[in-house]
Amino acid sequence: MHGDAAEVAVTAVENDAVIYRVKPRKSLFIVQAFAEGLLSAFGHNPKLAAREFAGQVTLNREQQRDQLDTSSLEFSVKADSLVVTDDVSEKDRREIERVMKDEVLETSRFPDITFHSKSVTADRIYEGFYRVKITGELILHGVAREYSIEAQLRLMENGVRAEGESTLRQSNFGIKRVSIAGGTLKVKDEVKMSFLIVAERP
Repeated sequence: MHGDAAEVAVTAVENDAVIYRVKPRKSLFIVQAFAEGLLSAFGHNPKLAAREFAGQVTLNREQQRDQLDTSSLEFSVKADSLVVTDDVSEKDRREIERVMKDEVLETSRFPDITFHSKSVTADRIYEGFYRVKITGELILHGVAREYSIEAQLRLMENGVRAEGESTLRQSNFGIKRVSIAGGTLKVKDEVKMSFLIVAERP
């Protein structure tokens, strides 16, 4: 997803809309789990970053300045590209990543995490800067559910930049709660997803 295919030139489509491709090297997608039990008092909350993802933002050029309700977002993450970013021992890193891929996300069966927007609402903060709510379908662990993302979005001369965070319950997507490090680290049902999406045209 880091190659030129993810950074295709802007494409004109129907109704004066234009597609901006997500730039993986400028974007971030982070998942943070929260510990409970023995290690929760020490703030041991594993954080994982996606290394492979792609997506596109579609905007109507006639409406960029005033409204965003005809815009859309498509985003996909390779589930097995999530890696631990915390300063932990190599042993713990391998164990957390193994459990996450094999037992939590089951990446061999469900390799992709995808989101397709269905509606967008936006409140203009000031020129070129909006608070947006994007509602769509999130497919995670093979389960599709309606999901909403709130973000701050900035319209730039050559693209868009969106930043925000949201939470989800793993059990809503058929994901079982697990223990790591010999049972000393138990993960809560709720996880937080943080993102910075930069989508541009040349």
